[in-house]
Amino acid sequence: MKILAFAASNSKNSINRLLALYTARQADNALIETLDINDYEMPIFSEEREKQLGTPEAAQAFFHKLAEADAIIVSFSEHNGTYTAAFKNLYDWTSRINKAFFGNKPTLFLATSPGPNGAKSVLTTAEKSASYMGANLQGAISIPNFFDNFDTKNNQFINSIFENKIKQSVIQLVNATVLPSTAVEVQ
Repeated sequence: MKILAFAASNSKNSINRLLALYTARQADNALIETLDINDYEMPIFSEEREKQLGTPEAAQAFFHKLAEADAIIVSFSEHNGTYTAAFKNLYDWTSRINKAFFGNKPTLFLATSPGPNGAKSVLTTAEKSASYMGANLQGAISIPNFFDNFDTKNNQFINSIFENKIKQSVIQLVNATVLPSTAVEVQ
């Protein structure tokens, strides 16, 4: 099984990247691939740019990475209560290739922040958008006060409640990959 894990953040020091990778590593015997959305930077989407540029190679490459995975883990960073501009732009461009660009793959959504809200606003937005993205959502977990609950030096949870939630969600994600899913045709 191949799991694609990434942070919906363009921060080089993203705690959401740490969370996504930690979570993916909880799946036994899985091949884990991570990506950095900075590698998929494109002009800000508009219909005019789409007519002028066509579909950028970066959007096509991101779409193909999603198509190659058996399961997807995304950890959302929150900017002003919603998606980061970097992720939203990637979302907009990739959805022009296929609106359901997650390919109905089993997906786990995460979010964290240093504060008590745990990026819950963006997670709620992502959950509402999951069906539009074509994500077969298996769970959504918000981790508040990241640095109080996760030891970044040893890359492990301090808080066993959150650790157990993550592990249970990964089990659900892995179990969902055993069942056939509708794959997105790669063009």
